Amino acid sequence: MCSGKRILMAKEKGDFSKGSVPGAIMRLAVPLFFAQIVAVLYNIVDRIYIGHIDTVGRLALTGVGVTFPVITIITGFTNLCGMGGAPLFSMSRGRGDDEKAGEIMGNSATLLLLFGALIASAVLIFERDILYAFGASDDTYYYAQSYITIYISGIFFSMLGTGLNSFINNQGYSATGMFTTILGAVTNIALDPFFIFDRFSFLGINMNGFNMGVAGAALATVISQFISAAWVMAFLIFRAPVRLRLRSMALRFAHVKKILSLGVTPLIMSFTTGTVQILYNSSLQRYGGDIYVGAMTVINSIREMIFMGTHGLTSGAQPVISFNYGAGNAERTLKAIRFQTYAGVAYTIAASAIVVLWPEFLIKLFNDSDELLAVAPAMMRIYFSAYFMISFHSVGQFTFLSLGMSGKGMFFSILRKIVVVVPLILLLPLMFPFAPAQSIFGAEPVSDAVAGIACFTTMYVTVWRKLRKGIIPPNASKSPRPL
Repeated sequence: MCSGKRILMAKEKGDFSKGSVPGAIMRLAVPLFFAQIVAVLYNIVDRIYIGHIDTVGRLALTGVGVTFPVITIITGFTNLCGMGGAPLFSMSRGRGDDEKAGEIMGNSATLLLLFGALIASAVLIFERDILYAFGASDDTYYYAQSYITIYISGIFFSMLGTGLNSFINNQGYSATGMFTTILGAVTNIALDPFFIFDRFSFLGINMNGFNMGVAGAALATVISQFISAAWVMAFLIFRAPVRLRLRSMALRFAHVKKILSLGVTPLIMSFTTGTVQILYNSSLQRYGGDIYVGAMTVINSIREMIFMGTHGLTSGAQPVISFNYGAGNAERTLKAIRFQTYAGVAYTIAASAIVVLWPEFLIKLFNDSDELLAVAPAMMRIYFSAYFMISFHSVGQFTFLSLGMSGKGMFFSILRKIVVVVPLILLLPLMFPFAPAQSIFGAEPVSDAVAGIACFTTMYVTVWRKLRKGIIPPNASKSPRPL
């Protein structure tokens, strides 16, 4: 009897068809907001510690910055499977088909393992060529190679822990999902100084470390990711309402096709981000050298931290949007989209204002060298000058993703990064030859504005207005469903 009651309560916990829509989103988004911020600490804390290594901190930080595109690509394939499967999982649950939902989750897990093996093999085989192409110099290659070699050894932990955590959140257990990232981040923070430094002080106590430098930071990250992945797997196997079963992991073409079709949007988003990171680093290396690559490393770290707040909000809204869309409830679907829009705009305005007003404080968290402080603050102000517009782009993209409209989401990811940013990175140094490296940072605010307006306007016309009339717009895999 008690067991049946628990199952009923668990199902009601993931039922987003009742109660306040903003309340449902915030119950998911607030824990996810903090979880996403904490998740960034996996890498951000590494960079903060690395940037303060005696004598070589700035070069080591720049070297680790060269590895960003590799990590971004890993994130892309993680999202391909996790974010590709999670909306389908929620839609199936919204229709009352928990068996199909379990199969989608199992297939997503298998795909994470397969892609992890392929990525690890490619990176280890072509490591040197990849890192130099991504902006390494002879002075920074050692640090980049030391970090990525160890990081890639934990790729399965990283991909399973992050990719499958979406299926915990989408069953209404956002606090459990938040604990996943907190557990890993706290472990990483605790282990970093032990592995990175020879000696360090904690609460006034002098302690000895392993003095592994950059390699130690990567090792601490891998260990923390292993612990997070173990927690996620244990919850999904033993406690979740819809549980991960070995039999559900056998790949089914119909499920794989839908997962990859829907997940291709976040994959393209990550690939375009990685492409831009590569082009930024290589162009800045050409026109300005390691100091400008270092400035971009700090800027990317701060942007990553800020964007996780936006991502937490859209991730909180996604299950609510997908569930009500699957249930054919136009009114509640629109309420969820509207709420994430208002909250997202308010958040990005506040965050970008802080960055523009106090860049020096944020830079010093990573490295306080005079060389970096002479360059980075002005570049940061340029880079973040139109950042609030990114909220419109994110809301539009994640709405398309939540409704299964992967094609539109993919288009606007390509528009922002490939169509707008890439040409600007190449052209701006030629247009401003008196400040070629500095001008490159201006590519970002232009893309934020252009893509934000284009993506949100399209979403408004194709989705928002139809929902306001009580019409459920069709997605890529389902016919229109009348109310």
